[in-house]
Amino acid sequence: MSATATTTRLRPATPQDWPGMRRIFLEGIATGHASFETPDTVPQDFETWLRHKHRDSLIVAESDGQLVGWAALAPTSHRACYRGVAECQLYVSADARGQGIGDRLLKALIDHAGTSGIWTIEAIVFPENQTSRRLFARHGFREVGRRERIAKMNGEWRDTLLLEYRFVD
Repeated sequence: MSATATTTRLRPATPQDWPGMRRIFLEGIATGHASFETPDTVPQDFETWLRHKHRDSLIVAESDGQLVGWAALAPTSHRACYRGVAECQLYVSADARGQGIGDRLLKALIDHAGTSGIWTIEAIVFPENQTSRRLFARHGFREVGRRERIAKMNGEWRDTLLLEYRFVD
């Protein structure tokens, strides 16, 4: 399936989208450079997954009736002082990468955050994931730190980069 940015529409996610969203998430996990999650830690049902997300932030990209990407914001903390800080999660299906879908999803997520009380969006990216690093940089995210040996994946310590987009100076 070829999904270009011009033939793909964005819309709010629904519970019926979860099988496609989960499939895309699992494709990202399979790259080894998208998440510390493993296939067995990804919930089977939408409501379980949704518990740790800003419900109104879920966006899917659809092309010819097929989901080709999704994006969401998740709280970084439950403390009131951090209520305006959210983590960005964005995944594009393997066969739709490189076609501008990630750009459209990220722009829509930034636009949503800017009108919903979010003042900082964080993204956590593996240093090796150059595609994600370039995507976030194009949209104004800056690298604010490297977390060395933050967690293990397949028995190996991995680093992550903390990127952020700020609505306030």
